[in-house]
This record gives sequence, C-alpha cells and structure tokens, in this order.
Amino acid sequence: MFKTFRTLFLLACLNVSMLYAQEIEWPTKPIRIVYPYAAGGVGDAIFRVIGPALEAKLGQRFIVDNKTGADGKIGTLEVVNAKPDGYTLLMAPTANYSVNQHLFANLGYDPIALLEPISLIAEAPLIAVTSMSGPNSLKDFAQQASSNPKKFNYGSPGTGSPPQLAGALFSQLAGNSIEHIAYRGTPPMVMAMVGGDIQLAFGSWSAVGTQIKAGKIKALATTGSQRFEEILNVPTTKEAGYPDLTITNWWILSAPKNIDLKIIQKLYAELRVILNDTQIKSKLLDIGHASIGLDPKESAAFIRSESAKYKNLILKNSIKVE
Repeated sequence: MFKTFRTLFLLACLNVSMLYAQEIEWPTKPIRIVYPYAAGGVGDAIFRVIGPALEAKLGQRFIVDNKTGADGKIGTLEVVNAKPDGYTLLMAPTANYSVNQHLFANLGYDPIALLEPISLIAEAPLIAVTSMSGPNSLKDFAQQASSNPKKFNYGSPGTGSPPQLAGALFSQLAGNSIEHIAYRGTPPMVMAMVGGDIQLAFGSWSAVGTQIKAGKIKALATTGSQRFEEILNVPTTKEAGYPDLTITNWWILSAPKNIDLKIIQKLYAELRVILNDTQIKSKLLDIGHASIGLDPKESAAFIRSESAKYKNLILKNSIKVE
C-alpha cells in the first residue's frame, strides 16, 4: 500500500512538473506586435528601444505589424479578436485604451473589457509647436486665432488622439476659432507643420524635437506638469495660462482577453527588468519618453483612471469626432 501511495505521489508530482513546463514554454515562435498607426511613429521608436532586449531575453523575434486606419480601430480590433495565445500583442497609445470609446458611438469593442494590459511602457508630455513666423506664445496664438476665425488650423495624427484632444481643447479655450486637420499618423502631421499646411500641432519630443532643434518650427509650451528638460526655456501650459491643458501621451503593451496570465506575468517580469535598465531609460528619454513599467494590475487601474478623465474632458468640452 505504501508503494502504491508513493507511486501515485510521484506520478502527481510528475504531472504537475509537466504542466508547469507547458505553462512556461512560451514563446516558441515569433511574437507579432500590432501597432495601429503608420510606420515610423512614436510607437515604432519606443519598440525599437525595448524590442531587441525582449528578443535577447525570450529568444524569439518581436515583429512590428503596422495596421493603420479608422483612428487605430482596425489594428486594435485585430488584437481584440486574435487568439489569446501570447503571439499577437498590441502596442498602442492613450487613444486606443482610454479615449476612443468615448468619441465613437459604434466603436464595436470595449478596450477595458477586451484587452489585458501587460505594462505601461512609457509616457511623454506633448509640445505645442508652430511655424518660426507664427505667434510666440499660446496666448498670442489664441488672440490671433480669435481675431481671424477659421483661418488658423491645427493638425493631429488622428481624431481622438491626445494631440487632437489637446488641440480641440485649446481651440475651445480660444473661442472655437481653430480648425482641425487629421492625418494618418504622426510623421505626416509633422511634415504638414514644416511645410506650412498647418499652423499648430501638439506632438511628443520624438515627433517634433528634431525639427525644433533644426529651427524649422518653434515650441510654445509643453503639456506636462513640469518643464521638459530638453527645452527648459519653454513654459508648461499651466505657466502659459492654460492650467486645464495638461495632457500626456502614454504607451501600453497589451494582449487579448483570456490569455494565460502566466504569459502576462512572464512577459512583464522581463519588461520590468528592461525598463529599469539605465541604458534603456536613457534611450527612451532621448525620444522624449520616461520609462514607467507599471505592472499589469497597476496598468489596468491607470487605464480606467485615464478613461474617466478623458470621458469628462470630452463631455465637458463637447469634443466630437469629425
């Protein structure tokens, strides 16, 4: 009887060990990272920083797949509807997690309910920029726009993005006198600013920093709570007289709902180490982002908090999809 019990015990241990081995076997093939905007944008730049480190730690390639269109809806839906096996993930910004559900009446999905956050990767303030011949402050811009209704416009990388919300809010503060022009991603928006097709834009440092340094556009204010260290001479929006215009753009890596949480935990464990690395932090700062690295539960709570904030902002200011 003792031998029978001992045999059963050993078999049980073996089964548990085999099950554990199966659970931590991921990944066994390349992982696709769906980025719902045009190639060359901020999300691409961030993942170029962390991607090689993830590949080195997990032994598989991370392939970025640009799925543009419908203000990020197409790419996000692809991940929402993907098999929850850890081989299709979403790398997306604020709009796709906390904004679009409040702008689109028929979005077709609830990102909070249908996506499993892995980590808040990075966050950045936006920078209000204009042409070199444009106004020298946000107050001056607002005054000129108010005096010349519908002759000033602002660009954004898409309706519902933080740059668009910032522009829409500023336009309302300036008497609803600034028209919105949406582009398919950040690069074409910046090209339009440099080319003089738009008079105002809100973009991250990675998007507009090179053109600011080159003297092709100028910064009027930053939307963070503190001045941005690359341009300490530029005031915050609060200092510039617009305390409500405090909006940041952040990036979260997520997976389809119902994924094995052990995959989430394994991936986050590696991300936590990577995002705490001094060199990684420095590289992210070079593109205007602070390394964050919230855990899955913290990231989920952050998304909910931001969603409530943007819902109130959209309703209060009657911001609508054009």
